[in-house]
Amino acid sequence: MKAIWNNTVIAESDKTIEVENNQYFPPESINSDFFQLSDTHTTCPWKGKASYFHLKVGDEKNPDAAWFYPQPKPGAAKIKNHVAFWKGVKVEK
Repeated sequence: MKAIWNNTVIAESDKTIEVENNQYFPPESINSDFFQLSDTHTTCPWKGKASYFHLKVGDEKNPDAAWFYPQPKPGAAKIKNHVAFWKGVKVEK
C-alpha cells in the first residue's frame, strides 16, 4: 500500500492493518520528512485518544491529515503508533 499526497509517496508498506476502512501504516513505513506533529487530539470510544500529524510537501501543508494512537485501548492494541490518512491523501495498492 502507498499513501500519496501532493504527487509524493509519504508512506509505503505491505504490512498495513485495515480498521474501519482505513489502512494503518506501520510507523517505520512513513517518510518522516513530510510529517509534523500536531497539537490536535480526538477520542474514539473503542480505540482511545488519537494524535495527529500535519503533512508538508514542498510549500504545501495539509493540516491534521494523518492520525495515530500512541496509547490505544486494548481492543485496538494492534494499531499502536500506526498511521492512517484522510483529507485528500490517496491510499492505493
